[in-house]
Amino acid sequence: MGPGEENQLVPKEIENAAEEPRVLCIIQDTTNSKTVHERITLNLPASTPLRKLFEDVANKVGYINGTFDLVWGNGINTADMAPLDHTSDKSLLDASFEAGKKNFLHLTDKDGEQPQILLEDSSAADDSAHDRFIGPLPREGSVSSTSDYVSQSYSYSSILNKSETGYVGLVNQAMTCYLNSLLQTLFMTPEFRNALYKWEFEESEEDPVTSIPYQLQRLFVLLQTSKKRAIETTDVTRSFGWDSSEAWQQHDVQELCRVMFDALEQKWKQTEQADLINELYQGKLKDYVRCLECGYEGWRIDTYLDIPLVIRPYGSSQAFASVEEALHAFIQPEILDGPNQYFCERCKKKCDARKGLRFLHFPYLLTLQLKRFDFDYTTMHRIKLNDRMTFPEELDMSTFIDVEDEKSPQTESCTDSGAENEGSCHSDQMSNDFSNDDGVDEGICLESNSGTEKISKPGLEKNSLIYELFSVMVHSGSAAGGHYYACIKSFSDEQWYSFNDQHVSRITQEDIKKTHGGSSGSRGYYSSAFASSTNAYMLIYRLKDPARNAKFLEVDEYPEHIKNLVHRERELEEQEKRQREIERNTCKIKLFCLHPVKQVMMENKLEVHKDKTLKEAVEIAYKMMDLDEILPLDCCRLVKYDEFHDYLERSYEGEEDTPMGLLLGGVKSTYMFDLLLETRKPDQVFQSYKPGEVMVKVHVVDLKAETVASPVTVRAYLNQTITEFKQLISKAIHLPAETMRIVLERCYNDLRLLSVPSKTLKAEGFFRSNKVFVESSETLDYQMAFTDSHLWKLLDRHANTIRLFVLLPEQSPGSYSKRTTYQKAGGDSSNIDDDCERVKGPVGSLKSVEAILEESTEKLKSLSLQQQQDGDNGDSSKSTETSDFENIESPLNERDSSASVDNRELEQHMQTSDPENFQSEERSDSDVNNDRSTSSVDSDILSSSHSSDTLCNADNAQIPLANGLDSHSITSSRRTKANEGKKETWDTAEEDSGTDSEYDESGKSRGETQYMYFKAEPYAAEEGSGEGHKWLMVHVDKRITLAAFKQHLEPFVGVLSSHFKVFRVYASNQEFESVRLNETLSSFSDDNKITIRLGRALKKGEYRVKVYQLLVNEQEPCKFLLDAVFAKGMTVRQSKEELIPQLREQCGLELSIDRFRLRKKTWKNPGTVFLDYHIYEEDINISSNWEVFLEVLDGIEKMKSMSQLAVLSRRWRPSEMRLDLFQEVVLESSSVDELREKLSEISGIPLDDIEFAKGRGTFPCDISVLDIHQDLDWNPKVSTLNVWPLYICDDGAVIFYRDKTEDLMELTDEQRNELMKKESSRLQKTGHRVTYSPRKEKALKIYLDGAPNKDLAQD
Repeated sequence: MGPGEENQLVPKEIENAAEEPRVLCIIQDTTNSKTVHERITLNLPASTPLRKLFEDVANKVGYINGTFDLVWGNGINTADMAPLDHTSDKSLLDASFEAGKKNFLHLTDKDGEQPQILLEDSSAADDSAHDRFIGPLPREGSVSSTSDYVSQSYSYSSILNKSETGYVGLVNQAMTCYLNSLLQTLFMTPEFRNALYKWEFEESEEDPVTSIPYQLQRLFVLLQTSKKRAIETTDVTRSFGWDSSEAWQQHDVQELCRVMFDALEQKWKQTEQADLINELYQGKLKDYVRCLECGYEGWRIDTYLDIPLVIRPYGSSQAFASVEEALHAFIQPEILDGPNQYFCERCKKKCDARKGLRFLHFPYLLTLQLKRFDFDYTTMHRIKLNDRMTFPEELDMSTFIDVEDEKSPQTESCTDSGAENEGSCHSDQMSNDFSNDDGVDEGICLESNSGTEKISKPGLEKNSLIYELFSVMVHSGSAAGGHYYACIKSFSDEQWYSFNDQHVSRITQEDIKKTHGGSSGSRGYYSSAFASSTNAYMLIYRLKDPARNAKFLEVDEYPEHIKNLVHRERELEEQEKRQREIERNTCKIKLFCLHPVKQVMMENKLEVHKDKTLKEAVEIAYKMMDLDEILPLDCCRLVKYDEFHDYLERSYEGEEDTPMGLLLGGVKSTYMFDLLLETRKPDQVFQSYKPGEVMVKVHVVDLKAETVASPVTVRAYLNQTITEFKQLISKAIHLPAETMRIVLERCYNDLRLLSVPSKTLKAEGFFRSNKVFVESSETLDYQMAFTDSHLWKLLDRHANTIRLFVLLPEQSPGSYSKRTTYQKAGGDSSNIDDDCERVKGPVGSLKSVEAILEESTEKLKSLSLQQQQDGDNGDSSKSTETSDFENIESPLNERDSSASVDNRELEQHMQTSDPENFQSEERSDSDVNNDRSTSSVDSDILSSSHSSDTLCNADNAQIPLANGLDSHSITSSRRTKANEGKKETWDTAEEDSGTDSEYDESGKSRGETQYMYFKAEPYAAEEGSGEGHKWLMVHVDKRITLAAFKQHLEPFVGVLSSHFKVFRVYASNQEFESVRLNETLSSFSDDNKITIRLGRALKKGEYRVKVYQLLVNEQEPCKFLLDAVFAKGMTVRQSKEELIPQLREQCGLELSIDRFRLRKKTWKNPGTVFLDYHIYEEDINISSNWEVFLEVLDGIEKMKSMSQLAVLSRRWRPSEMRLDLFQEVVLESSSVDELREKLSEISGIPLDDIEFAKGRGTFPCDISVLDIHQDLDWNPKVSTLNVWPLYICDDGAVIFYRDKTEDLMELTDEQRNELMKKESSRLQKTGHRVTYSPRKEKALKIYLDGAPNKDLAQD
C-alpha cells in the first residue's frame, strides 16, 4: 500500500477523533455482477453517516452508488428485511450498528436489477491509489479506501474496465510476468510499434495462429484500443508454439528478448522489416590485443544487442556504484604478462600486451543488462546480487567510444590472434550475438575504405550520444524465482508508468530511484543480503536525436490493414461485451426431471434470461431434457424443488407470464433451491403445491406377500392430526382408515408407529419431506407390540437389506440348482472318528492336498468344540433361538446331515479332479489385481505351511509338524493366551490385526450365532465379464458379519469359507480384500460388487506379512519378495523355516536357515534385528499388512543378544572423492569409543584419526560427494551413541567415517561441473534430494512452426 491511500475517504469532521468507537462492517456481495462473490471489510468511525457507508462500499467493490442495496445479514432472512437507506444522514450507531462487534451486511440487487459496474467515464476515483505504488501489486481492489482492515477476494470482473491511466495491462497466465514486461516495453517503443504496424500479414502465405508478428500486431492493437483493464497473451504464446505448461515456467527477461528478436528476424526475412532489429538495437565493438613492444594490434569486430554489466568485479566484495562505473570497467583493458604473454606476429615472440574492448558504434536503442544473477562457488548455489547500482535518466555514451589510454605508433592488422571466441563478444561478459551483417566480419581491415568509414563514424557520433532512459525492467525476488514488472516512460506525455501485469499506474522519478537496489548503508560484502530484493535488471535507453525520434502513429495514420484489424478487434470486443451483459442477466439454476419412461432422475443446468417468462422457461427445459418425443409440452411444468430433502416446495399456478428474474428472486450464480420439470400423463391433472405444506411419500406394505410398494406422494400440513392424516392417505391409496397402521421413518433404523390419534404431524416429528409406511390388514399382528410384530420385522429388513453383485471364481464347483448347505461339525466329540472316516471314504484313492485341508479344517472345528465343552461344561450345540422370519429363504435353514456329507464328498471330488486348473486359478489372481502381494499367499492352499497343525487326528495325539512343533501345543497355547487377554479387555490383538477367527468364544461358527436375511439367485453375466464367470445377485441384511456372509456363500463357491477370500470392488475397479470377519457389511451399499477368489483366508491369530529383501549396497536397497503368513506365538526361527520353501519356489532363493535374518522395516529404513528365539506378539509387535526385511548374511549371524547394536558403516575417502560400500559393525554397547575401535579395526585407520558422522534421511542416507565433507556433523562431542545429536538407539543406523589426515581432492572447475552432473544423475535415480538446482529449468524456446515436438530430441 502506498502513502496517502489509507483513510483517504474518512470524513474530515472526524479525522482527529482518536478516541471515537469504531464499527466493523463485513459486507458480502450476493449479486451476480461479478464472477466471484467479493467480501469486503470496513472499519469505520461510529459517527459515519449511512450515505458515506454506501459511498465507501461503492468505491471498494467498483459499483455505481445507488444501484445496489445493503441489508442486514446477521443470520436473518434477507428477503424479509428492508434495505438500508442510501441517502440517510443517520450515523451508524443510530442505524442499529454495534460498535466493537462484527456487523454483517449483504449487498443485494436493487429492485431486481443488478448493480452497475463503475466504468471509466463514471469513475471518480483518485489516481493516488496507484500513483505511489512500486513493486508487485496486491490483487485488484485490495487498496485501502476507508478501511484499516481489508479482506477482499479477487474478481475477474475487475479487469473488465480500463485503467484510469488510459493504458491496458496484460493478464499473467501463471508465471509470464517476464513476457508481459517485455511486451509492454516494445509496445511503448514508438519506432518498434510503428514498424510492426507497417508490416502486413498475408493470410494466404501463413497460418495466423502461428504467425508471431501478426499476433504481436493484434496484441498491440488491443493494448491501444481496448476498453478492458487487461487483455490476455495466450494468442501470442500460442504463436510461440508454447502449450499451457510453458505458462508455469519462469524465464529470464533478457533471454526472452534475445530469443524473440531472433524469431522475429527469421519471420521477417525478405520483408521491409528484415533488418529492423539490427537497425534499432544492434551496436558494434572491437575486441583487440595490442603488443606493448611494437604496437602491433590484432582485432576483430563483434556485434551486440545488449551490454551486460557486472554488479561486482570478479573476486571483489564491493559492487560498482553506478552504471557509468560498470561501463568503464567493461572497456578497461587488461595486461597480458608473465605466463599469459601474447605471441606477437610482428615480433615473432611472446610479448606483454594489452587486451580489451572498444565500442565502435552504439545502437539507437541501447539495452543494458545488470547481471544480478551469479553463482556462488562456496555454496554451489545460484544467488542474486541486490547491491545498489545507480543509473542516470540521461546517459552520455560519448566517453565510451574508442577509448585509448595512449597514442603509441601502431600498425593495425586484421587478425584474430587475440580473439578467444570467434564470432562472439567478450566471452566473460558479452551475450550471444545475432549478427547477420556480411560486411562486418572478422578480417576486415581498418585501413580499407570501409574501415575508414567505420573509424569516422565514432567521430561523428561523439557530439550526439546522449541517451534518455525510458524503460526499467524490475525483478523482485531471489535467484530461485520472483516477479518481473516494467517501469516505462511514455514519449507522449513524458510521464512514468508502472506496468505490473494487469495493473497500470502512474509513478514518479522517485519511484524509479527505488529500483537502484541496495540499502542506505555501506556497500560491504554482505550488503546485498540485507538489501531490498526489488531492483532494476534491464535498462533501455533511446538516443536523443530529433531527426530520428519518432512519435506514435495516430489512428488516421494507420495503414489500411491495421485499420481493418482495429475494426475487427473492436467488433470482437463489443460482441464479448454483449455476451457478458447477457451472462450478467442470465439466471443459472439446477434443473431436475424424473424421466417419465426410464424413471431415472436426470440433472442439468437451466440457463434462462431474466426477462424470459415462466412459460418460455418450461419450453427451454422441455427441449433440454429431450422430452419432445415422449409427451406433449402441456404435460410439463416447472416447480420449486429442494433436491437435498427431495421436497417439492411450491408450484407456480397463474404465473406463466411472470419473468424468471422476478420469479427466482433476482439473477444469481447460485440459488438456495432448484427447479423440477414435473411431468404428468395426458389424463392426469397437476396437483397444486402450496408453501407451508409438507411432502409425504407413502409406501404401502403387504404383510402376506412381504412386499413394500413404490411410494405415492401426498401433501399435508404440520398442524393436521394423525386421524386427519389417515383420512388423507385413505383417499389417496384407497385403504380403510380404521385398521390403518402408519409408521414414520424419521431417519435410518428409526421407525415410529403413529398410534396417538390426536397428535399433530409436527409433534410426531414430520419435516419438509417425509417417508411413511402404511398397512391396513385385519391380522393378529395388529395386536402385538410394534417391535415384536411382523410389520416391524418386514420394515426392519426393508431398511437394512442391500443388493450386492458377487462374481464367483471361474470353474466354481458350486451349483445354482441345488442350494445345499454344509453341516458344521459340532455336538459330542465321539462323532469325530465317524466324521473323519466319512470324509476319507469316497476320496481315499485321491488324497489330494485339498482333501487333506478339508479334513483338517473339519477336524479343527470339532477339536475346538470339544475343548470349549471341556472348559465350559456347556452344550455348545445349542443354537440361538431366532424367529421364523429371520430364517426366510436362508440356504442354511435346511440342516439335513446326510445331504450335507454327500454334498461335501461330491465337492471334494470336484476339487481334486483337476488340481492343475485349481492351481492356475490361484496364480492368475496376481494378473487380475496387478498386485503380487494380494494373491501370492494363495499358494498356501497347496503347501503344508504352519497350518498343518489342523490335521485331523481322532485320538487327539500330538502330530509332528513341519516346523518341529506339535499341533496341541500351538493351538492350546495360543488359545489360552487369547482367553487370558479377553478377560482383561475385549480389544484383542486379533481385532487389531484386522483379522478374526470364523469361530466365536463358544466354538460355534460366528455365522450360526444369529441369522440375518440372505437371498441369492443367479444373475445374467455382464457384457465384457468373459466366459466362465458366474454372477450372483445377493439380497442380504447389511448387519450380517463378514464371517456369516462368507458361510452363506459356501454352497455357491463350492469350498469352505476358510478357503476363499472376499474382495470389494470400488468404482475405479480397484479391489481390496475384506478381512475383518467380525465386522458387518454396513459400509456396503446397493449394487456394490464383490469378487470371490480362491485361497486360504486368515485364521485367528494369523497375520499377512510382506517380505522385502534388504540389499544395502544396491541402487534400490528394498526389493519385494513375497507375502507370507505369520502366527501369534510363532518364533522367528519357525517363520524362517516356513519361508525357506516359499523363497525357493517363488523367488528362486536357495537359503539355509542360518544364512539369513529377519529385521524390522520402517518404510525403507532397516531396524531391529529379530533373533531366532523372539516370539511374535510377545517380543515383536505385529499387525495387519506388516512388513519385514529379509537380509542375506555373508557369514554366521553376529547378533546374539538384544543388548548388541548393529550399525551400517561407510567410509568416505576425500582424497578420491568417493564412498566405499556398506559394512556392518556389531557393537556390544552404545559406547563411542567401541565404535571408533571397530571402525579402526575394519579400515586400518589409526584410532586417533577416526572421524565419524551420522547419516541423514532415509536409508541409504545418500548425499552428494561434493557436500559430504562439510555438510555432515563430523566427530560429535559425545561419549555414547544414544544421546543428542546422534540418538542411535536401534539397529540399522548409518555411520559415515573418514581419516582426518586425508586431504580433500582439489577440483578444477571442469572436474567440479562434471562431478556435479554425475552426482545429480545418481541422486535423482535413487530418489534422493539433489543438493544443487532442486528445480530443473526448462530452456526458453520459440518454435517458428508452432510445433514443439520437433525440438524434443534437443531438449
